[in-house]
Amino acid sequence: MGATLVEKIFSSRCGKEIEAGDVVMAAVDRAMIHDITGPLAVQKFREMNGTEVFDPARIVMLFDHQVPADSIQAAENQKFMREFALHQGIHNYDLREGVCHQVMLEKGHAAPGEIVVGSDSHTCMYGAAGAFATGIGSTDMGFVLRFGALYFRVPDSIRVEVNGAFAPRVGAKDLILEIAGSIGADGATYQALEFTGETFASMPMPGRMTCANMAIEMGAKAGIVPPDAITWEYLKGRRPDVRPFTLESDEDATYAELREFDAADLVPKVAVPHNVDNVVDVEEVAGTHVDQVFIGSCTNGRYEDFAEAAEVLGDRTFSEDVRVILIPASRDEYLKTLRAGLIERFVEAGALVEAPCCGPCMGGAFGLLAPGEVSLSTSNRNFRGRQGSTEAGVYLCSAATAAASAITGEITDPREV
Repeated sequence: MGATLVEKIFSSRCGKEIEAGDVVMAAVDRAMIHDITGPLAVQKFREMNGTEVFDPARIVMLFDHQVPADSIQAAENQKFMREFALHQGIHNYDLREGVCHQVMLEKGHAAPGEIVVGSDSHTCMYGAAGAFATGIGSTDMGFVLRFGALYFRVPDSIRVEVNGAFAPRVGAKDLILEIAGSIGADGATYQALEFTGETFASMPMPGRMTCANMAIEMGAKAGIVPPDAITWEYLKGRRPDVRPFTLESDEDATYAELREFDAADLVPKVAVPHNVDNVVDVEEVAGTHVDQVFIGSCTNGRYEDFAEAAEVLGDRTFSEDVRVILIPASRDEYLKTLRAGLIERFVEAGALVEAPCCGPCMGGAFGLLAPGEVSLSTSNRNFRGRQGSTEAGVYLCSAATAAASAITGEITDPREV
C-alpha cells in the first residue's frame, strides 16, 4: 500500500514503516521557542530535571511577540530567556531578525523530510519547505528541550488539489481563505493538509508559506507542500548540507479526503468576524468602514506582499480616516522592501512602518483596537479580542484587498481600484 508524504517522513525518521494513526516517539530536527511561550517551556524543562538541553545547535530562540519589550514583565521574560540561551549555548536571534516563522525558513532551519516543532501554533508554516512542522505546547517543548524527541500520533492526510491560474489581484491568501471556508475551522482537526496540483507546483515560496501558515486555522496538525525545484532553489545557500532528493506521496497513497479547487474561479476573499472560516467574496462586505489596516505578520509580511500593496496604491495616498500599519516579517524582508523604495512610498502615503515583529497580530503589543472599531488585516486570525477589544471586529484579507481598502477607507475590491 502506498504512503503519503507525512507517512514517508515519519517512516524515514523512525527507521521502519509507519502508517497514519501510529503513535511513535520521533526525534526532532529543530525546535523553536520565542519570548511568549519560551519561559514556560524552560520551566517545564527544569521540572523534568533538565540541566543541559539535548543539543543547543538544534534549538532556535528569538523574540518577536512583544518587541521591543512593552512591559516590565515582557522585559523580565526576555532577560530570563537570554540568560538561559547564554548558559545553554543556544543561538539566540533575540529581537534582531523578526517573526519566528519567517526567520526559521529564511535561516534554513527547516528542510524537506525534517520534523520541526515550535511552541507556537503557526509553526506549520515550515511545511512550505516540505518539512513536517507542527506547533506544540510549552510542556511538550520542555520535554523536547530535555530529550530531543516527542511522541506523535501520525496524522491522516487531506489532499488539497488546486489547479488553474489566479486572476489579476487574486492570489495565495484568497486561496487559503477559500480553502478554510470550505473545510471549516475544525474540518481538518489533527490531520495534515497536503497541498498539491498545478497551482501549487507553480506557486513561489511566499505563497506556499501563506497557505501552509494557515493550515492550523482548519485544526490541521500540519500543512505541507511536496518539495520540488522551487523548494530546492529557495534552500540553496540556506541549507548547504541538504542535497535535492525526491519526496512525494505514492500514487496509491490513502487519504482521508480529497478537496479540489480551481484557482481560476477565485475572487478576492474576506474572512468576517469572528471566525477564520466565515469567508465571503469581497463584494459581500464591500463598503464596510475600517478604522485600521494592518499589512504584515508571518502570513503576509513578505516583500511580495508589500510590492502587491504598492502596485494597488500607485501614486495615491491612504485615507486619512484609516490608521495604516505595515510591518515586514523579518529584517531581510524589511531590507528588500526598503531597497525597492516601497517603505518611503508607504510613509509618504500616510502609513506607519514598524520594525519586524508580530505587531497587532497577537493583540498584546501595539496597534490595538478600541471597542467598536474595525480592523482589516493580512494576518491569520480574527477571533474576538485578537487585536484588542473584544468589542472590536477583525476582517482578514490579502495585501491587495488591504491596500485598496486603506485608500478608500472601507472594504474595497482591489480589482476596482
